[in-house]
Amino acid sequence: MPDSRQRYGRIVGCTIPERRDERTMTPANPLHKQRSSFQRRLRILARHPMMLSFYVPALMVAIANGLLSPILPLFIKDLGGSYVGIGLVLAAPLLGTLIGDIPGGVLLRRWGHRQAMVLGLLLTVSMTFTCFWAKSIGMAFVLQLISGFGTALYAVARHTFVTDMVSIGSRGRAISAFGGMMRIGKFIGPMFGGTLGATYGLRLPFLVYGVIGGIAVVTVLLAAVTAPAIKHNVNPNPKHRISLLSVVRPRIKLLIPAGVGQLFAQMIRSGRTAIIPLYAADVVGLDVGAIGWLLGIGAFVEMTLFYPAGWIMDHVGRKAAIVPSFLIQAVAMACVPLSSTFTTLLLCVMAIGAGNGLSSGAMMTLGSDLSPSKGRGEFLGVWRLIGDIGSSGGPNLVGTVADALALPSAAIVLAVAGLISAAVFGFLLPETLVKEKQVNLAVQTSP
Repeated sequence: MPDSRQRYGRIVGCTIPERRDERTMTPANPLHKQRSSFQRRLRILARHPMMLSFYVPALMVAIANGLLSPILPLFIKDLGGSYVGIGLVLAAPLLGTLIGDIPGGVLLRRWGHRQAMVLGLLLTVSMTFTCFWAKSIGMAFVLQLISGFGTALYAVARHTFVTDMVSIGSRGRAISAFGGMMRIGKFIGPMFGGTLGATYGLRLPFLVYGVIGGIAVVTVLLAAVTAPAIKHNVNPNPKHRISLLSVVRPRIKLLIPAGVGQLFAQMIRSGRTAIIPLYAADVVGLDVGAIGWLLGIGAFVEMTLFYPAGWIMDHVGRKAAIVPSFLIQAVAMACVPLSSTFTTLLLCVMAIGAGNGLSSGAMMTLGSDLSPSKGRGEFLGVWRLIGDIGSSGGPNLVGTVADALALPSAAIVLAVAGLISAAVFGFLLPETLVKEKQVNLAVQTSP
C-alpha cells in the first residue's frame, strides 16, 4: 500500500524519493565527515565554561600587556627615571601582587571564582589605563602598584578555577594552553605596541590597552551570566576561617624546594622584560619599533612550544619540562652581553623564548599539584606570593646592578638565577605528576 509521500507525489505530478533511514545511508564524503567533526569540536570548545571564563580573557590580557612591554621602560625613562627608577616602576605591579596574593586567596573563598576574576581584572585594567595621564614616576608607581593588587586577585581566582575544573592527568595540557594564550598575546602585542609607540608616541598605547582590557572584562562578565554554575570554594560560614599554617604545614617539605626554585625561575622570567628593551635601546641602539619586533619574534617562538610543554608535563613529568627550560634560558641570557646587533640579540631573545616556552604553565601546574582540596585558594595565594617575590625582584635586580655596574652585568646575574632554579628543581624536588592509575590504586588500597 502506498504511503502518504507516494500518494502526495501522484497528486502533484512528481516523484518524491523514499525517505532513507540515516543509519542505512551511504557513508558521506570523508572530507565532509572530518569537517563536520572539526566544526562539532569547535562548537563544544566554544561552549565550554573555561573558554569565556579562562582562555579568552587570558588572551586579551596578554595582548594588552604585550602591547606595553616595549613601551613601559621607555615611557618611564621619558618621565625622568634612572635605571633604578625604571626597575622600581616595572616592579610596582609585581609588588602589588605581593601585597594582594594572600588577601586574594581569602577573598576568593568569600566571593567565588567569577566575581573575584571580574573585580580583579577591572581594577588592573582601570589603573593601567590611567597611566595615560601619569606626569611623574611617583604617579606611575602608585597606579602600577594598585594594578598589581588587582592582578593578584584575578590570578589567584583563575588559578583556583582551572585547578578545580581539570583533573591532574590533563592539568599540564590545560594550563600550558593558558600559557600558550599568554604567549600568543606577547607575540601580537609588542609588535603592535612598538609600531603605535614609534608612530603616535608613548602614551597612545595606554588607551589601546584600556580598550583591549575592557573586552577582557566584558568577556568574564558574559561568562558569569551565561555559563552554568560551577562548584567553587565559597566559604558558607565566613566566620570560620582556615588558617594558612594548617594549609601549608602538611606540604612544607615540598613547598620549600618548589618555592625556592620558583623564586629564581620568576626572577629570570621577569628580569628579561626589563633588560631586553633597555639593552636593545641603550647598547645596541634600536628604536621602539625594532624593540617591539624583537620581543614579538621571541614571543612567537614561545608560542609554538606551549602544546609540547603540556604534553611533556602530562606524559613524562613536570621536571622534564622545567629543568631544561631554565637551563636554556640561563645560557641564552648569559649570551646577551655578547650581542651587538639586532640579529645577534634576536638570536638570544629567540633562545630565551624557546626555553620559556618549554615551561609554559609549569609554575601554575606545579602549584596546582601541590595544592590541597581544602584551603586551595589560600595555598595558591601563598604559592603565588613566593613566585611574585621573585618576579618583583627581577626588574629591581636589573636596575640595581645596571646602575652599580652595567647592563651586561645584570644579564649575567639573571643567568645565575636561572641556573639556580634548574638545579633546585632538578635535584631537590621530587616529581609531582601522579598518574591516574597510581591515584586509583592508592584509593583502592587505602583503609
